[in-house]
Amino acid sequence: MTHFIIPLAIGGILAFGLYKRLDVFSLFLEGAREGMKTAVSILPALIGLMTCVGMFKASGGLDVLTAALTPAARFLHLPPEVIPLTLLRPISGSGALTFFEELLRSFGADSRIGQIASVLMGSTETTFYTLAVYFGAVQIRNTRHTLLCSLAADCTGFILSALFVHLLFG
Repeated sequence: MTHFIIPLAIGGILAFGLYKRLDVFSLFLEGAREGMKTAVSILPALIGLMTCVGMFKASGGLDVLTAALTPAARFLHLPPEVIPLTLLRPISGSGALTFFEELLRSFGADSRIGQIASVLMGSTETTFYTLAVYFGAVQIRNTRHTLLCSLAADCTGFILSALFVHLLFG
C-alpha cells in the first residue's frame, strides 16, 4: 500500500489544481525556478563547508583534537573511539555518516560503541551545514545566539547518548 503514496499525492495535487482551474504546469515550473535560485545562492556556503571539513581531516587536525579530548570523554563515559564522530557530526553529515559506518563495521551495531554512536547520530544535528543552508537561503547574516544554542544542544546529545545507553543497556 505504501508504494501508492507518492502517485496518490501527485494525483491529488493535479486534481486540486484542475478543480481550482490553475495552470499546474506553469506553477510547477515557477517553483522549480525558485528552487534553482535557492540552490545557486547557497552553493558557495556548501562548497566552503565541504572544503573546510576535507582540509581538517587531511591535515590531521581531527586526530589532534581527538587525542586532546580523550580524557574528558573518558570522564563522561564516552568511548574515545566515538570522539571523531562527535567532532564531525555538527560539521558534516556525510563525513559523520562515513565515520559512523566505520564504527559499526569495526565494533558492531550491538557493541557499546555502536549503540552510543547510533544514539548520538539520531540525537544530534549537522549544525553548521543546517545553519549555512537555511540561513543562507533567506540571506540571514546575523545569526545571533543560534550557533551557541545549537552547539550546546549538540553537546547535550553527545553526553546524554552515552548516559542513556548506559542506563538502558547496563
